[in-house]
Amino acid sequence: MTGAPIHAALPRRWDDIPAQRIADGIERQMIVGQRLMICRLTLGPHVDTPAHSHPHEQMTMVEKGRVRFTIGGHAREAAAGDVLHVPSNVVHGATMLDEEVVLIDIFTPIREDFLA
Repeated sequence: MTGAPIHAALPRRWDDIPAQRIADGIERQMIVGQRLMICRLTLGPHVDTPAHSHPHEQMTMVEKGRVRFTIGGHAREAAAGDVLHVPSNVVHGATMLDEEVVLIDIFTPIREDFLA
C-alpha cells in the first residue's frame, strides 16, 4: 500500500481502503496526509503488541473490543469509545482481551517507517 497523501476534500471509507497484514493477527489500514496519519488496526483476541517507543505523538481510539494498555509503566483497560494519549518517546504496549479489537491510531509527524 502506498503512503501517498490524499486530497483533504475527498471523503474516504475504511471499507474502501485495503488492509495490510503486518503480523499474525494484525491488519492495518492507513490514510496519510502531509504531517498527520491515521491507521486503523484490526487485532485478534489475545494479541500482544510489544512495548516500544517512538518520537511520534499518538492518540488511540478504541473502536471495538477491550484492550489492556501499558503506557509509561501504568496499566489500564480501555473499551470501545475510550481515547488514550501517548506522548512522544513514552514506552507503551497493549494486550487485546477476549475479542477482536479495532483501534484507530493517529500519529504526528507521519510514521515514515510504516510507509516502507
